[in-house]
Amino acid sequence: MKRKSITGNKRAGLMGWLLNGPYLIYSLIFFLIPLIWAFWLSTMDWNLMSEQKTFVGIRNFAGLFSDSRVKAAFINSYRYLLPIVVLCFAGGLIIALLVSNLPDKIKGLVAVLFFIPYLTSGGATSVVVKYFFNYNSAFNTFLRDQFNLNINWLTDQRYAFAVMVGIVVWKMSGYYALFILSGIESIGDDVTEAAMLDGSTGLHKLLHITLPMIMPTLTTVIVLATGLAFGVFTEPYLLTGGGPNMTTTTWQLEIYNTSFTRFQSGYGAAMAIASAVQIFITLRIINAVTDRLNRRFGW
Repeated sequence: MKRKSITGNKRAGLMGWLLNGPYLIYSLIFFLIPLIWAFWLSTMDWNLMSEQKTFVGIRNFAGLFSDSRVKAAFINSYRYLLPIVVLCFAGGLIIALLVSNLPDKIKGLVAVLFFIPYLTSGGATSVVVKYFFNYNSAFNTFLRDQFNLNINWLTDQRYAFAVMVGIVVWKMSGYYALFILSGIESIGDDVTEAAMLDGSTGLHKLLHITLPMIMPTLTTVIVLATGLAFGVFTEPYLLTGGGPNMTTTTWQLEIYNTSFTRFQSGYGAAMAIASAVQIFITLRIINAVTDRLNRRFGW
């Protein structure tokens, strides 16, 4: 019996490795090997094309602390983080609540309509926005003629950052709304009926029944929106180039420009690692906060 049990355990273990093999191979090829190569590259002075490579140790990392572009990217990460997370969360929640109260016949159609912005290409959206906010566009001409407002949307740092955030929130709110809508739809009818019998309706029901029961879904949305805020690239790259005065630049934009425009690939790899560390620490803090909220308010 013992020998059969050992054989069965070995077969189960072999089957486990076999089933997990594709994922392990994928992780090795697309995560572990690139990560090790990035660490190696960060210790080199190399442009990825020349045969000459110079080992510089931690000099690339030391240079990050005195680089104004890195400082701007670091600060902007959190400037993007707060409005994107708050507005995407609020927009997704509002859309989900509105759609959940619609008749079943049109609920799916309306949900898809809100999801469409997520499907649009970031490049195409940026081109449309660029022409929409162009100085001679119909929109700006209307503002000048009717309200005497002459706004440089993409060259004035007061407005350029708001435009970047607005595009991201417009694209992603409907996407996150689907997560929240699925959470709302998963609440059982018995819970809803019990709440109505107890007189819990409207805002009271939302705060004390709906939100606590979908707290894990809300946590997922917050974490995803956090990753989104740290990954902004297309909009500033195509619309402002990180300007004006680096107010819209991001880690991804600076990594791209450093590695593939200025051809300082080793320094760009050091930037990427620093960015990953910042994202990891921030997500750990957010996870700790949301876990505490789940334990306190969740079901």
